[in-house]
Amino acid sequence: MDTVEITLQTGAAPAVVDITAHAAGFVADKGDGLLSVYLPHATAGLAIVETGAGSDDDLLAHLDTLFPRDGRWRHRHGAPGHGADHVMPAFVSPSLVVPVAAGRLMLGTWQSLVLVDPNRDNRTRRVRFSFLPG
Repeated sequence: MDTVEITLQTGAAPAVVDITAHAAGFVADKGDGLLSVYLPHATAGLAIVETGAGSDDDLLAHLDTLFPRDGRWRHRHGAPGHGADHVMPAFVSPSLVVPVAAGRLMLGTWQSLVLVDPNRDNRTRRVRFSFLPG
């Protein structure tokens, strides 16, 4: 297995960060197999969505609807409503697997691999890419 870890800055506001180019660069010379993408954080997740047409903004808006930043959360350290950030990865997984053929991600035409980060307290994120040849 070949693996690499990258570090990204996601900013002070909730963000959907496109990491497709990073993933594509990692698998470019690897042939056929599976790309495992893992985010070792308790307050962020990964998704495959269309970006640039409003879906990324819709995702963040609806996460705020599903996980409001109010006093209902038992997990209370950090920014107000931070407990919501710790529940969100149960719904937006911290890991994904993408098929790779001839060194290319087998994503659909409009699909992008994104890091979903609602957390205002942690701006630095690590992403691990692991390639399993097959």
